[in-house]
Amino acid sequence: MNSRFVPDTTADTGVLPQTPTAAVVTASYAPDLERCRLLCETLDRHVSGVAHHYILVEHRDVALFRRLENNHRTVVDERDLLPRWLRVFDDPMSLFRRRIWLSFKTQPLRGWHVQQLRRIAIAAHAREDVLVFCDSDVAFLKPFDLSAFWSDGKVRLFRRDGVLLNEGHEHRIWSRNAASALGIDPLEISTHDYISTLIAWRRQTVIAMCAEIEKVHGRGWVEVVGSARRFSECMIYGRYVDDVLQGAGHFHGSEEFCRVHWTGEALSDDEFRRFVADMAPGQVAIGMQSFIGTDIGRIRRLIGLD
Repeated sequence: MNSRFVPDTTADTGVLPQTPTAAVVTASYAPDLERCRLLCETLDRHVSGVAHHYILVEHRDVALFRRLENNHRTVVDERDLLPRWLRVFDDPMSLFRRRIWLSFKTQPLRGWHVQQLRRIAIAAHAREDVLVFCDSDVAFLKPFDLSAFWSDGKVRLFRRDGVLLNEGHEHRIWSRNAASALGIDPLEISTHDYISTLIAWRRQTVIAMCAEIEKVHGRGWVEVVGSARRFSECMIYGRYVDDVLQGAGHFHGSEEFCRVHWTGEALSDDEFRRFVADMAPGQVAIGMQSFIGTDIGRIRRLIGLD
């Protein structure tokens, strides 16, 4: 294991230090390399208060992403984060175009599942007090300081209240599976949604959350979380904070710092300009979901980097 990533055993004091440190965490993969490069450039240009930036990738992508490293940015191999019994293969069912992670202890997992596991696992190996999660298809357009994520020793927990009241909402099953992983009574239904990009977690809380999952189930947290293919790391953390800790160490915020184009077609130049112009006053970044196919060269040109 890389000596930089030795599990942290620092005691949990329950509150942040008076001057907390913060790291940005990005889970990525080879097809998003250029998007991740753009994120790094705009992060370095616009964001202050970043003690470190961790980019979490599959083993075979490490060498590719190394070119993004510098004195405050590290590429982390998932082999240094996740158990070796979780093995990755080219998937014959997709004519070897996709990857699949297999084990005798979890369901078959796709890349987006394993990216979530990496984001949880980095907490035991990083040293910063606050982890700020930012997808690799995000670009910062305005100045932003990471101190926006804490106040009076508490971390800002992104939460939209009442969103899951609709029985048909797809996130409801993720919320139920989060409750199961945490040992929360299934009758305790949550209507809150915790999923977004550019959100923060308290690192010691993540470590405690993993310990709680292992105490409840008597086996490793990766096993437990990976036993249900429909899960969300944001839901698990949110429900742990609100339902197990009763909100300790956190305060809630529903405003999104990043405006994301989640679905639909790639934007034309004019549509992109309107999208940026319609950013809310508190929004400092945009996200163009990579699977939509918006050309990265167009994004660079329209935000003035080319």
